[in-house]
Amino acid sequence: MSCSGHGHAHDHEHEAAERGAEYSLYTKIDTVHVDCLNEAEDNSAAGVFKPWDRRLDTDQFVESDVDEELLFRIPFTGDVKLKGFIVIGGEGERHPSEVRLYKNRLGMTFDDTAATPDQVFQLYEDRSGSLEYATRNFGADSTKIYYIGLRGEYSQSHRHEVTVCNYEARANPADHKNPVLDSVGHGIS
Repeated sequence: MSCSGHGHAHDHEHEAAERGAEYSLYTKIDTVHVDCLNEAEDNSAAGVFKPWDRRLDTDQFVESDVDEELLFRIPFTGDVKLKGFIVIGGEGERHPSEVRLYKNRLGMTFDDTAATPDQVFQLYEDRSGSLEYATRNFGADSTKIYYIGLRGEYSQSHRHEVTVCNYEARANPADHKNPVLDSVGHGIS
């Protein structure tokens, strides 16, 4: 469907499909191992990483428990170069206001957040998922998040597995065919 009433012509469905493809990094998250500190309901954090076309679905969310802070650990199944993200937060003051990114820091706790983050983003209330950036809280006693979309590049990890090797203390000539010796007809005894 084309639209030209607001100064341009384009296909909104095509744009939505492209935007959805850009935010497909959620498929590369090891959701079983997603961890979120201070979530009110255990294991609810993985539910906010979902397809673009379900970003406005408010049935799944993560909400903070004791205060407004949430600390996500998001493991991926390969290497990721994060290029951007979107956060759809809770209603009114329950929408996050800041996101601090710490990359490749295993086992982080809230005590570790005193370290300098790799990046800090200030968020604006965004109920439609149209703003690309980040998280904390606008002032309420808790934070609520319905969707986190991640845009970036993924490449399969190249893990170096253990190689099993057999070393011979005494070589068996029959195991080591040598075309030079075979062509001459001489063997080693």
